[in-house]
Amino acid sequence: QVQLVESGGGLVQAGGSLRLSCAASGRIFSSSVMAWFRQAPGKEREFVAAIRWSGGSTNYADSAKGRFTISRDNAKNTVYLQMNSLKPEDTAVYYCALDRYSGSYRLSPREYDYWGQGTQVTVSS
Repeated sequence: QVQLVESGGGLVQAGGSLRLSCAASGRIFSSSVMAWFRQAPGKEREFVAAIRWSGGSTNYADSAKGRFTISRDNAKNTVYLQMNSLKPEDTAVYYCALDRYSGSYRLSPREYDYWGQGTQVTVSS
């Protein structure tokens, strides 16, 4: 079993920055991919960014490119999402997710095996 625990959300003004963390307990495989999703009220959960555990290559949604950076610390079993130039439309609950085996960037939340509890990010205008 794997548990994912997010932290780092909060309230920030437009143009500000936040860094989210996701600490994983349990085994992470070299074929694992960790991702960040977000869900705004009344909307579906959407892909934000993903990182391969082995090698660290990354993939981003268009809305995140140039503003967000996903990274990982293998020794700490932790993934980060650095969010800069935040906009009010970035307001959502942010979730980290783990795809344990596929090694592929999956954009659908249904493809992920484990989820954190979520952390609220609110960007005021």
